[in-house]
Amino acid sequence: MPKVLVSDKLSKTAVQIFKDNGVEVDYFPELGKDKDRLYEVIGRYDGLAIRSASKITEKIISAAKNLKVIGRAGIGVDNVDIPAATKKGIIVMNTPFGNSITTAEHAISMLLSLARQIPEADASTRASKWEKNRFMGVEVTNKILGIIGAGNIGSIVADRAQGLKMKVIAFDPFLSPERAVDLGIEKVEIEELLARADFITLHTPLTEQTRNIISADAIGRMKDGVRIINCARGGLIDEAALYEALKSGKVAGAALDVFLEEPAVDNPLFALPNVICTPHLGASTTEAQENVALQVAEQISAYLMTGEITNALNFPSISAEEAPRLTPFVRLAEVLGSFAGQLTETSLKGIRIEYEGAVASLNTKPMTAAALFGVLKPSLQEINMVSAPQIAKDRGIHVETISRDQQGAYENYIRLTVVTERQERGVAGTVFANGKPRIIQVKNINMEAELTPSMLYVTNEDKPGHIGRLGTLLGTLGINIANFNLGRAEVGGDAIALLSIDGTLNDVQLAQVAALDGVKQAKALRF
Repeated sequence: MPKVLVSDKLSKTAVQIFKDNGVEVDYFPELGKDKDRLYEVIGRYDGLAIRSASKITEKIISAAKNLKVIGRAGIGVDNVDIPAATKKGIIVMNTPFGNSITTAEHAISMLLSLARQIPEADASTRASKWEKNRFMGVEVTNKILGIIGAGNIGSIVADRAQGLKMKVIAFDPFLSPERAVDLGIEKVEIEELLARADFITLHTPLTEQTRNIISADAIGRMKDGVRIINCARGGLIDEAALYEALKSGKVAGAALDVFLEEPAVDNPLFALPNVICTPHLGASTTEAQENVALQVAEQISAYLMTGEITNALNFPSISAEEAPRLTPFVRLAEVLGSFAGQLTETSLKGIRIEYEGAVASLNTKPMTAAALFGVLKPSLQEINMVSAPQIAKDRGIHVETISRDQQGAYENYIRLTVVTERQERGVAGTVFANGKPRIIQVKNINMEAELTPSMLYVTNEDKPGHIGRLGTLLGTLGINIANFNLGRAEVGGDAIALLSIDGTLNDVQLAQVAALDGVKQAKALRF
């Protein structure tokens, strides 16, 4: 009988779920706070159920001789050393959807509180001031709500806002037009959302692309008197820029549940009367905490008893027999997806993945999941190979897979094509005898390139002297070129340069590359 340790507080019902599924369970809810004791006992267990108090470090994992799965009741897993767990073959799971309704409801509560200045009015009344004329609010009926991020939580917020008779517009690169219609919302680009919205609410993960998405420049493009709500992640808003906009009146008010630094202490925003602050309460309801506890108990039990994997963060569904053959192609699919995803700047409508040759006879599902993960990862932080197919489906992204016998020169061949509202862009690759993935075609232009951690992708007009100018510029910038790969459609047509470089290009340097004569696109890629 497998044995599970619960080292943080979970409900009695969750503990009973383990027992009902034939799993022995030890419930020590205070153990997670004692890292030395946890280190001593962890070797006895096959599974570990935690919340945020337990810190599962590399040292703890090193002592987990029998541990097969770690389940986090909630979304965040920054208290788990996932690379160390992966290296040891331990699956790490979370419960990403158990608190969606709770977080959405908190955002709506913050929106209404902001519209009617409820916290300030409450404090004033308790102080016996009775300042009825001071707290003149606004109705939300017929106002435009701009949602940045229309995923699981954002779509629930849209539904609730429509119940309040608000007009909902949304910016989300991965929201298809068909899905937007289903949700009853208008899909727009970020510039239009900023210009039109009376209220703006954020429901996107924090990535390099979304960091400071609400910047001083973005605020400048908003309506005067806009109101901003953030129940997603600290770092999405430039807090210094927001502070100035709130003081000037450009932004009428802000309601914040998350901050750049948490716990938030002595934040300058706290001093402003037109700011509502809560201490990261998005998931803090009895129902949400119960939901994630029950889900994690079910997921851990299913894996230990049947091998079923749900919401894993570090492991695709590959059997032990398949792993040696599949692993290099899973890696190829992921990097092809990452290549395409990093170059995609407009809304995705579909993804087509073609398997040709011997690879087509293998189990392509893990490869497809890896490809989707690669495409979506640049914009969605909280995604993994297991969840990527469902997230693509939820976003209305049509996924097509094609398998066929060998037709060209390569024994194994994978082509990934992203379909956007403006164009289709394809990238193809193969695996050589050394097991390393290779790019062999980009936008129907043949080339051969080994993928390295840092690369520069440039499309340009095929003109004499371009390569020399590019190399000279990079040398001037102190960027060493490790490898140079070229291809073109025809003489004088479109050409592609794919360079392996030492170090990375910053935004200023990348802009200098883009400014070279004939350059159509310049993009720094990371793998």
